Amino acid sequence: MLILDTTLRDGEQTPGISLTVEKKLIIAHALDELGVDIIEAGTAIAGEEEFKAIKEIANSGLKAEVCSFARIKEVDIDAVANADADSVFMVAPSSDIHIRTKFPGKSREDIIEISVRAVEYAKERGLTVEFGAEDSSRADLGFVKELFKAVVDAKADRLTFTDTVGVLIPEKAERIMRELRSTFKVPIAFHGHNDFGLATANTVYAVKGGAKEIHVTVNGLGERAGNAPLEEVVLVLETFYGIKTNIRKEKIYEVSKLVETLTRFPIALNKPVVGYNAFMHESGIHTSALLRNTISYEPIPPELIGRKRAIVHGKHSGKASIIKLVEELGYEADDEQVKMIMKRIKEFEGKGKRVMGSDLIKIIEDVLKVKRGRKIILKGLNVVCGKSGTSPHASIKISLNGEDVEATALGKGPFDASVRALKNALKNYAEKKGDRSIGELVNVKLVNYKANAIIDDKVVDYMERLAERNPKLSDLIERIRIMTGTDAPVDVIIQLEKDDKVVTAIGRSTDIIHASVEAYIECLNKLI
Repeated sequence: MLILDTTLRDGEQTPGISLTVEKKLIIAHALDELGVDIIEAGTAIAGEEEFKAIKEIANSGLKAEVCSFARIKEVDIDAVANADADSVFMVAPSSDIHIRTKFPGKSREDIIEISVRAVEYAKERGLTVEFGAEDSSRADLGFVKELFKAVVDAKADRLTFTDTVGVLIPEKAERIMRELRSTFKVPIAFHGHNDFGLATANTVYAVKGGAKEIHVTVNGLGERAGNAPLEEVVLVLETFYGIKTNIRKEKIYEVSKLVETLTRFPIALNKPVVGYNAFMHESGIHTSALLRNTISYEPIPPELIGRKRAIVHGKHSGKASIIKLVEELGYEADDEQVKMIMKRIKEFEGKGKRVMGSDLIKIIEDVLKVKRGRKIILKGLNVVCGKSGTSPHASIKISLNGEDVEATALGKGPFDASVRALKNALKNYAEKKGDRSIGELVNVKLVNYKANAIIDDKVVDYMERLAERNPKLSDLIERIRIMTGTDAPVDVIIQLEKDDKVVTAIGRSTDIIHASVEAYIECLNKLI
């Protein structure tokens, strides 16, 4: 099964994403390490930067085949060949909608003739040709087959059936692929979009029907609702159908996070496989079983894709997870105390508040009537930034084991400057006191960062309309409205890693930088 990854072409067409040459090169190398067979690196004719990116990727010594998108035009094909790509993904309109829109005045026969000439020219330029019938799923299948036959006769190497606007259903995808496979000897690929949430299912069923290649993107990036997500399709094929790919599954998560970072396009918290919540557990019944047998509430071990599970604590937490938490934090509690801790947590979250790490420790210490205190406490933070041309500057004051420590730092942004100042303070203290455990905190890795705060004004307007129709909701909605908007407190969720141990903390403040640093320090306290 061949995997063509189009993150760098179709994925980059996601609204709001624009990748530099350097970022494309980094992602291409990551995709190559992941085991992708074909990397569609972009559209060579699209511009100087795009051409340069494809050329650099093509000449960077990757094992994967490097491909460029092209229209059925010689100028496009020349750009692909001149960029040193191995192959071209050449696309021609196949539905009457696309033919009329893109080639006004041209007939189906004209499209076949132009496509054949384009394939022949690409072969003359020494390219492997993958020919795609754009909008195949809304086209006359008889015409698609006629078009495919003509380009195969012209020596096209592979064919692609494209569900351009995501209107297929799985059963139809399988049926069409079976029909095409019985007609053509060359490999046939499937390219699916996710407009109805069926991209993964359609791609899997296309493989069931005989597809030998599939088009995917990391994190399901792509136009509109995106493309079939690599991580989902690969796991479904290998887990449920025993269909092997060359994908190194243990690298899926780190590549996913790399793409999220470089594209600045956030992964949905509940996204399958790579979402923040995918291996996170809170429910008491679930967690209790999970602690005894991990497969009870996990379909696959998180380590399979390079992840770790996490147990969070809130109003759904059960006795087993609270006992584990108390032990991890170094406390001892009897059954009655554990029940009281659970009760306090449920009461806290029942008021609409999220239990943060510091809240948990306070609840535990209040119930146990002990006071251990945190090693690191934020006592002051001042950050200066703007468009004056100077780098953001942070000054921080912390209490470390009861001793005040101050430090400053410059950074690329206000949070970066704050973390650098914090690390300088830790380093200064460690060197002065000879405290190795504190010094090691300088090398922790930030593995996740999420901020949640403002609700869209349109959502607030909708809630107010609901209140007008149902007066009983007025007070509730007013309380929610106060907690949202530009003056709302922000919750920042941070995960840090040290020596394969990952910890999570939440900071809350009307100042996002203050909330971020509080969460960062809370994580450090858990790692000491």
